[in-house]
Amino acid sequence: MGPDAPSRASQSEIGRRQLGHLARSTYAIVLAGGRGSRLKELTEWRCKPAVPFGGKYRIIDFTLSNCVNSGVRRIGVATQYKSQSLIQHLQRGWSFLDGRIGEHVDILPAQQQVAESWYSGTADAVFQNLNVLRRDGCRYVLVLSGDHVYKMDYGRLLEEHAARDADATVVCVEVPLADARNFGVLSVDESGRIVGFEEKPAAPRPMPGNPDRALASMGVYVFNAPFLYEQVMRDADDPRSSHDFGKDVIPHIVRRYRVHTHRFAESCVDMPRGEPYWRDVGTLDAYWEANMELAKVTPDLNLYDRDWPVWTYQEQLPPAKFVFDSESRRGMAVDSIVSGGCIVSGATVRRSVLFSNVRVLDGALVEDCVVLPDVVVGPGVRVRRAIVDRHCRLDAGMEAGATPEEDSKRFRVTEKGLTLVTPEMLGQPVHQLR
Repeated sequence: MGPDAPSRASQSEIGRRQLGHLARSTYAIVLAGGRGSRLKELTEWRCKPAVPFGGKYRIIDFTLSNCVNSGVRRIGVATQYKSQSLIQHLQRGWSFLDGRIGEHVDILPAQQQVAESWYSGTADAVFQNLNVLRRDGCRYVLVLSGDHVYKMDYGRLLEEHAARDADATVVCVEVPLADARNFGVLSVDESGRIVGFEEKPAAPRPMPGNPDRALASMGVYVFNAPFLYEQVMRDADDPRSSHDFGKDVIPHIVRRYRVHTHRFAESCVDMPRGEPYWRDVGTLDAYWEANMELAKVTPDLNLYDRDWPVWTYQEQLPPAKFVFDSESRRGMAVDSIVSGGCIVSGATVRRSVLFSNVRVLDGALVEDCVVLPDVVVGPGVRVRRAIVDRHCRLDAGMEAGATPEEDSKRFRVTEKGLTLVTPEMLGQPVHQLR
């Protein structure tokens, strides 16, 4: 062992302690109040962060797991629209954080404590909870979206933010220039300082040296706490503002203060193909595609990484079961994800994601489908390229997904020919808590 080995070891320990201190000095506020209207009937009774994803999770679990795995364990979740299933999920699945040692998930519904209004924008959601943040005494505030799917070590973001002595840091990801008009687009100098910001520009600016790519904001920010309080109070007093971070706060501060970027690739956890994974599953087609990716042999999102687990509410369920094995009656699933409590009985499942407690009965065929919890697929049913919402009962012999023209008479059919089936469309009892 060389003479400088103890020095390197001590430096590594100092670095770990510093990261731990930064995380313990941080409060994360997760913005989970959006309507999710682009998901159509899938968000009829639930908000977008509460939508099931990946066989056993909810979308918000990925952001919350990033916090916990990064050591940020003081978290507030701002809720608003159709939030009951989300609140129940948080109560049941995230109560393991122990308030006695300064760990907790605060549920922050719009309470009209500051004004007689609901949250009117993302910045207003933070403004209306300033009392919570101030009482916490945090040094840094992470502002996060609760409706994106990704794995990120926020500790690396906090470390870079503190090292640069920035007032705020915006996390960015490279996107094709053609797609950049759907995001907030950043312009940066050589040091990584933001010199320009446009929210959903018609003609996005390309990255320096790469005319086919742009830097897009992920909607992930870290602020020095006093600076954040100052800015959301200023924004609240501006009658011209829509009180949104992307539209109002970020464009205002990049021209006046030390606002830097953080490249997502530097803190993305587990990139099997060398590309950072981040999905906005905000449309039915994007939601279906992101779920279907998980059934591939080597998906870009690794759910089997024990070093960075995705935490969720774990219902006590029996193992999945496949029964009958004859030429005419075989229970089987191929290239699929099948969750606990499922029974595939003399039926075939191909390239699909079955959530918990799904029953697929004799002679049924499920192909290229995302089937949410508590669904019964009856005997002889044929369903392809579909999302089947929770609590659906597909009666014997039913077909969906084969002929979009026929499906559109009963169900929702997307531009890409994907079929959405919900209990209401089937004329079945409505379960408002989904």
